[in-house]
Amino acid sequence: MVPTTTTTTKTDTAALAARLRLAVTRLARKLRREAEPGISPSMLAALSSVDRQGPLTMSELCVVEQVQPPSMTRIVAALVDVGLVSRESDPSDGRVAWVTVTPQGRKLLDRSRGRKEAYLAKALRDLEAHELETLEEAAAILEGLTGGQP
Repeated sequence: MVPTTTTTTKTDTAALAARLRLAVTRLARKLRREAEPGISPSMLAALSSVDRQGPLTMSELCVVEQVQPPSMTRIVAALVDVGLVSRESDPSDGRVAWVTVTPQGRKLLDRSRGRKEAYLAKALRDLEAHELETLEEAAAILEGLTGGQP
């Protein structure tokens, strides 16, 4: 006979999923507060994607950020206006626009990441060694779940 999953396991998994969702949401909210003032979360996300993945076309950026073209056009225009990215037409196809992070954009990202990491590092200093080990394991698991890398 094949063992079946019990209701208790399903309930525990559902409860864990709910706790994780809430904890991750709260942590993300706290980290957003530590981000650079004056830049929206959407702008920061797009800027980070362009920084991580190199110059991207507007179409590629829409796919990466899962945003419709009109919304991305507004986001990129705002980033261009404050000097955080440049938007250049492709020399071989004028219909294609490439988005690149400027040195000012890279500095802002470094500063924002530094603030967020400092916030977390300060919070982690108060934890016990076994708690830090647990978080180390949890970080690896979360990276696997999200397809992310350190």
